[in-house]
Amino acid sequence: MSDPVVEATDVVKFLGHGAGRVQALRGVSLALNGGELVLLMGPSGSGKTTLLSVLGCMLSPNMGSVRVCGQSTAGLAPEQLTQLRRHHIGFVFQSYHLFPTLTAMDNVRLALDVRGDYSRRVIERAKEALATVGLSHKTRSYPLELSSGEQQRVAIARAIIGDATAILADEPTAALDSENGHAVMSVLASIARQGTRGVLVVTHDPRILPFADRIVHIEDGRIVRKAGNGGASVPERTIS
Repeated sequence: MSDPVVEATDVVKFLGHGAGRVQALRGVSLALNGGELVLLMGPSGSGKTTLLSVLGCMLSPNMGSVRVCGQSTAGLAPEQLTQLRRHHIGFVFQSYHLFPTLTAMDNVRLALDVRGDYSRRVIERAKEALATVGLSHKTRSYPLELSSGEQQRVAIARAIIGDATAILADEPTAALDSENGHAVMSVLASIARQGTRGVLVVTHDPRILPFADRIVHIEDGRIVRKAGNGGASVPERTIS
């Protein structure tokens, strides 16, 4: 297993202001390594999505530190965080966020368009990404012509086309039936097995537990338990 692709150390995060201010994360430390698929589980309001947003540089911690591919996010301007996110982080959400008037190919290409990449290889790379998720035969299909599972796989292709090293997925199977959820998780697991990428999945879905290399439980903004494949507890990783 490779070095961490993204890691949080003693992260504290407050949300809201004034009387409505809440402490969403309370000293969380978590590392996502290349070559593993990690499930982050916990009840509603436990801090799962907040932690995902902090690791993905969408939110900045109030205290503690975040490193992406070894680079600290401390002191980076919003524009610099955006660049770091575009080059190293791929997001997958419960809602697929596909443009209905664009084909699968064009939806995937968008990830390179926002990076200003208009090279001749864009189409080739989009085809490669769709092939990775098993949709080579759907490049010209529009979202309404795809099943829900296929739409989610297009969203995964869009997340990986930019060679992101960390794939962060927020409830990617919540809106899918068992067959489509299994197909989506099989794709995410195969991406993690490439070794250079790590996949972190926030989920409530017990059906996908067998896909995990590691399961992390969070409650009330704290990591309360980590388990390896098969449910065996594993020690907290020491982050230096």
